[in-house]
Amino acid sequence: MKNMKHLVKFTTLGLLAAALIATPVWSRAQDAATNAPAAAPTVQKKKNGALPFHGKLSALDAAAGTFTVGTLNLSITSTTKISTNAVPATLADFKVGDNVSGAYKKTADGKLTATSLKLGLGKKKKAAAE
Repeated sequence: MKNMKHLVKFTTLGLLAAALIATPVWSRAQDAATNAPAAAPTVQKKKNGALPFHGKLSALDAAAGTFTVGTLNLSITSTTKISTNAVPATLADFKVGDNVSGAYKKTADGKLTATSLKLGLGKKKKAAAE
């Protein structure tokens, strides 16, 4: 009986020691699959590739089709979508000091062309003001 108890103790200790020795090897094998180099992050651009702008209109030349917001000197084209309070407008409807927002693209020759220009409060700000 005494020998049987010793045999059970040694067997249990042997199995425990084997499990402790094998655990680091088993966990390293799992880590190798998860530590693979990550794929290069993809930069998501807007569908049209335009960059946003917002601020006060500091200069405006409706005849030349140019305006300045902050440090951005922008021009409009026939495809620029211009609106005031979600209603179509023209550049002549704006004045220096107006809060504006929109989007622009940089052309191949380095000029900044507005794709959209908006005047007026957004829906959330308009509701808060009322």
